[in-house]
Amino acid sequence: MEVRQGIHSEHAKQLDTAGLRKEFVIENIFEADTYTMTYSHIDRIIVGGIKPVNAKVSIGGEVGKQLGVSYFLERRELGVINIGGPGLIVVDGTTYEVGNEEALYVGMGAKEVVFSSVDAAKPAKFYYNSAPAHTTFPTRRITLAEASPTTIGDNITSNRRTINKFIVPDVLPTCQLTMGLTKLAEGNLWNTMPCHTHERRMEVYFYFNMDEETSVFHMMGQPQETRHLLIHNEQAVISPSWSIHSGVGTKNYTFIWGMVGENQVFDDMDHVKVSELR
Repeated sequence: MEVRQGIHSEHAKQLDTAGLRKEFVIENIFEADTYTMTYSHIDRIIVGGIKPVNAKVSIGGEVGKQLGVSYFLERRELGVINIGGPGLIVVDGTTYEVGNEEALYVGMGAKEVVFSSVDAAKPAKFYYNSAPAHTTFPTRRITLAEASPTTIGDNITSNRRTINKFIVPDVLPTCQLTMGLTKLAEGNLWNTMPCHTHERRMEVYFYFNMDEETSVFHMMGQPQETRHLLIHNEQAVISPSWSIHSGVGTKNYTFIWGMVGENQVFDDMDHVKVSELR
């Protein structure tokens, strides 16, 4: 488990490119036949990836000491979105088939969660977020058809995109975790512009569906003092509540967003006009 401390906005202003990347970018999400795990002190979110190829993968009691519990989800909930080939997730003996661009929510208290791929030649890639939880809600698979979609933006402003809300109150109950998948239409480059902050929640963006020569210039920082981070395929960015989180790509792409914090009101945002940005 890699641990990231919370960073004050005044501290972030002093960091160079390498310093910003060290604090906010997660460069390696997927490794074959194991899991990656980054624990952020910002709202205690855990971010990672699981890529089972030739073996089943589970997160066992080895994380208990660092989390102060006896097993991973003793006091946590888990959201998973598969961006790879078809996979299986077994939760305390119950098997869920999770295909490409499908999600699984796992409620607090699940003791054994095991991940595998249906075909080693086309392995599943399970991207996950986990948040502290206070009660147990039912484990549930969510297909793309069951997600709550919203299409916004315009080709003229190069931000036409569809937001597929998988793990939100309109779809299923959770303690605090929300997750979704946003697809930019062909020829569109901008996400979340005009941008916003939300003091009540932090957020993590995970970018994918990008080729080797495609990248996203992810904008972060306070609205009047923005910085950028260059993000490549299957990398993630931790966004504190004081920071904007927006990006422009060299080509259209897809990203998964995950939020934890005080509420689950998707529209609870502090909008920032483009003319106000610096």
